[in-house]
Amino acid sequence: MLTESELVTIMEDQDVLDATMDLKAAFIGAETDFLNISDDDFISLVLLAPSVGVALANGSISLFEELSLNKKARKLSRGSYFLKKDPIVQALQFLVKNFEKWEDKFYNLIKMAMFSTFKKNQIILDTLRNPQASTGDLSRDMLNAPYIFVKFITFLFMEEEDDLLNQRSISQIEYQKILEIGQKLEIDNVPAFQLFCKTFMIR
Repeated sequence: MLTESELVTIMEDQDVLDATMDLKAAFIGAETDFLNISDDDFISLVLLAPSVGVALANGSISLFEELSLNKKARKLSRGSYFLKKDPIVQALQFLVKNFEKWEDKFYNLIKMAMFSTFKKNQIILDTLRNPQASTGDLSRDMLNAPYIFVKFITFLFMEEEDDLLNQRSISQIEYQKILEIGQKLEIDNVPAFQLFCKTFMIR
């Protein structure tokens, strides 16, 4: 999973920071109750978008899925809300109700954040996308993949880090949503992501 310190490093990229602040301003402008949402909480919310998208693929989000999303958000946020209302919960509820409007905007920011780490070394990105660099074995390819790419894939699509290399059951509509998100994030041409998608068993 992504850590707070890793996220701070990513946000040191000025383009990513500016895009985040612009999107946050638009999001707050759509719902004034979010005036107190911190930058940490907002970027956490953005990174939940793929999980929200997969959860909504079946039409609605269950209580278990909502609790899982909140737990994931808290891993990135420094706030402690045991004695007061958690702004992530409120923002997440708003996002779920208005997901169609914000989905692609959030994906675009995730894509920018993910690829910002490769800007200074195009060779790494080219290798990541090169089919000839793949062994055809997900475990080995994930060991060879850039650290931050593996962290992003784990956080965006998994519940727990040790699930990454294991097979898991998923519905056809959820699987198609993951493929769609991968395309929007422009990682659908990455062999490691393609191998990762093959670990799903369609139920």
